[in-house]
This record gives sequence, structure tokens and C-alpha cells, in this order.
Amino acid sequence: MATLSPVYLGTIIALGFLVLLIIRQLSVKKFVDGAAILDQPKRAFLLEFFICICASILIIAYQNRILHFPIQNTGSLFIGCIIAGFFIGINSSLTKEREVILNAVKQGEYGARPIKFSPITRKFTLIAATTFVFVCLILVMVFTRDIEWLANTAQDPESITSAQLSVTYEILFIMGVLMVLVTNLILSYSENLKILFNNETLILEKVRNGDLTSKVPVATQDEFGVIAEHTNHMIDGLRHRFELIHSLKLAEEVQQNLLPTKSPYLQNYDVSGVSLYCDQTGGDYYDYFLLPDGKLGITVADACGHGVGAAMLMTTVRAFLISAVENYTDPARLVNHINRLISKDCASSGSFTTMFFLEIDPASDRLQWVRAGHEPALLYQKRMGQITRLGGRGIVLGIDESFVFETQVSDDIQKGDIILIGTDGIYETRNKENSVFGQESVKRILAENCDQSAAAIEKILMSEVKKFRNAEDQEDDITLVVIKVQ
Repeated sequence: MATLSPVYLGTIIALGFLVLLIIRQLSVKKFVDGAAILDQPKRAFLLEFFICICASILIIAYQNRILHFPIQNTGSLFIGCIIAGFFIGINSSLTKEREVILNAVKQGEYGARPIKFSPITRKFTLIAATTFVFVCLILVMVFTRDIEWLANTAQDPESITSAQLSVTYEILFIMGVLMVLVTNLILSYSENLKILFNNETLILEKVRNGDLTSKVPVATQDEFGVIAEHTNHMIDGLRHRFELIHSLKLAEEVQQNLLPTKSPYLQNYDVSGVSLYCDQTGGDYYDYFLLPDGKLGITVADACGHGVGAAMLMTTVRAFLISAVENYTDPARLVNHINRLISKDCASSGSFTTMFFLEIDPASDRLQWVRAGHEPALLYQKRMGQITRLGGRGIVLGIDESFVFETQVSDDIQKGDIILIGTDGIYETRNKENSVFGQESVKRILAENCDQSAAAIEKILMSEVKKFRNAEDQEDDITLVVIKVQ
């Protein structure tokens, strides 16, 4: 092959590649563009590499059949075509990958995590190792041929010097070509990495600013594809969380609207109540009801747990309570009716509700109440300076529909007396030493502030609970109703 002129040899090679390039144009659309998006870069490499191999086979066949060159003398041409096919294929693959990435960004194709995963480190290692092998192979071929040539041509110092320069120029040329090819691959791959990195950081900046309308295109089968899929999953999770927060905020507003907006008017009685939830929604509830004969009904209830589930249960209890009050006769019948309804709904779930229902008759200053598993109300009797508990027999609502509640009665109230109905969130509030606020603290505050109004006592008590808790989180809902006899 060395006997051929460079022009003739170049013409043969060009014609061999030209024939296959025509075939390549017909194959790109079907073999590359028709493949799955993430497979197109690999298909582009295989097509270019196959074209170069076929071109070398075609040229070798022409030289063997037409020019009668021995097959063993065309090994360097075959190896050269393999090396050319490798670098051309890698460059074509990177170009196609860049096209896929840009199209994905433009069209908003987010996709899912790639099934096939090819780490970037593996790609770099494979390309570097293959390039190293090719460089070594070329150098061995060049040195072997040049040593043989030097042995045949170098007869005097002048010819030896000329041969050395010729070999040096040849090696420098080969190394220069390889450097250009490798540099082109590095720049092309760097451009792809830059686009992928910019896509990721752009979306993350939007997420940081609260914009969850965009996602990262999953356009590669490497770490960037996996990171993009995880980022998109995170964005979906944040969207869901924001929707949940919005729903919880709406549920909080709805539940707050279910609570009384103002204290009821009852002659000779001062009433004030408040609920403080540890989450956006809670299971505590209090309400006032105007009963027949000018009586006032006051209820404080606490569903098990707290949060959305407890709030839903409490909403059901409230609906049953409001319906039952329309046919009110006495506290026991009211609570018995509600218990039967709640038990039918909660028997299988194990959920339950505690309730304290108090009836105040201002005409006779009589108290009637039912304690359904709830904390007993506290009665501060000013004339004696002591506190008694309004207790009584009763279980929680929702576990036994056959249980019969009984009405408790007290006629022993006078001016200045204070009734406090609360949930266990008050007494079980803990500080950083893991101590509980307890009933004794509540009793002390009642005794010290017995001359204050009901609203003032409520605010003082809530303030003391918060002060006791200090920086610790509120672990349970707190509800409190204070009734003072005027």
C-alpha cells in the first residue's frame, strides 16, 4: 500500500466512505431517530462505528480484488478505520445527546428514572482506556514500520538525520491529530455537562424561590438522569405537601369557625372559653347551647389523639350533639343518645371521645352534668375557699353503646363561685424537666385570681401554662371554659 500515491490512496478511501455515507443518511432516521429518546446517543455511536468498519472492509476488498494487495498488508488501514470510527462515533453520540437534552428542555419531557444506568465514571474510564490502547497501538505500528525503514535507508549520517526528522514529524503529526480528537471530545462532553448542570441548578433555584411549576428533563442514563428524576420526585412531594398544608389551613379555618365566636349571655353568670391546638387542627371542642326554660348548656369534649383524624372525629361528634340538642330534656338522655350514634361509627376503629356536658339553670342556680370519661370540672367555692371536683360515673363515648349515663346534680353554688371545665392538655403540659403542670397549679391559680372576671382567669391560666412550658413544644390540644357566678 506504500507504493500508492497519497492522492490515489486518499481517493480510494474517500470513495469507500462516500458510498456508505449515502447509506448512512437513510439509516439515521430509522436506526437513530426512531429509537427511544435515551437510546439515541448510543445508537448514533454504533451507526458511525459500523459505517467506518464497513468502509474499511469495502476499501480492503477493493485493494485486494482490484489492486491485488495482500490482506495482511491492509491491517494498518483496518486499525486506522476502527480508531476513526471510535472517535467519530463518540463525537456523534455526544452531539445527539446534546440534541436530546435541548429538545427535552424545549418540549418539557420530564420522563422517569432511566431503567438502564451508565455511570459517568464508567464512561470516562472506558473512553480513557480505549484511547490509551489506540495510542499505544499506533505508536507500536509507527515505531515498527519506522525502525524497519531506518534500517533499510539510513546508510550515512546525513540520511540518518533526515530519517530521524521524518520519524519525529510523523509521530508529532499523529500525536497532534490524537490531541485534537481528544480535545474535541472533552469540549463536547463538557458542553453537555454544562447544559445538564444548568438545567438542574435553574430548577433548584426556582424551587428555592417557591416556584414548583417546572421540572428537570430526564434526558440521560447517567447520574444526571437519576438526580433529575429525584429532583422531580422532590418537586411532586413539595407540591403535595403544599396542597396538604393549604388543605390543613382550610380545615383549621373551618374548625375555628365551628367554635363559638363570643361568650353567651346568661343572667348572673360570666362565661369565657378558648381552644388552642398543637397542630393546625385538633380534637378538642367546646360549645354553648341555649336550652329550654332559659337554661344554658356548656360542653367540652376531647377526641383521642390530635391533628386531622381527631378533628374529623370531633366534627362528627359536634354534628350529633347539635342534632340531639334540638330534642333536649336532660344531660343524661342527651349523652346517651350521642354515645349510641358515635359507637356505631367508631366501634371498629377503636376511636373514642371524652365529653363533659354541663347544664346551668340561672333561675334556681342548679348545676346538672354528665361526665363521659372526661376530666372532672373544678368548682371553686369562694365562701369556703376550697375546690371540689364535679365528677361522676361515666365512660368515654364510642366504645359501648349500651352504657347508661347518669345525671349528676349540685345546688350548692353561690356568688363568686367559679367552675372550670378543661381538657387534659392543661394538666399534662410538660416542661424541659419533664414535670407536668398538674391540677394543683390550676387550683392555685383559681384561688389567687378568684376576684377576676372569667375572661381574665382564662387568659391568666393559659399564660401560666405557656410560661411553664417555656420553649418546649405543645404536645396536646388545650381547651378551657371558665364560668363565674356573678
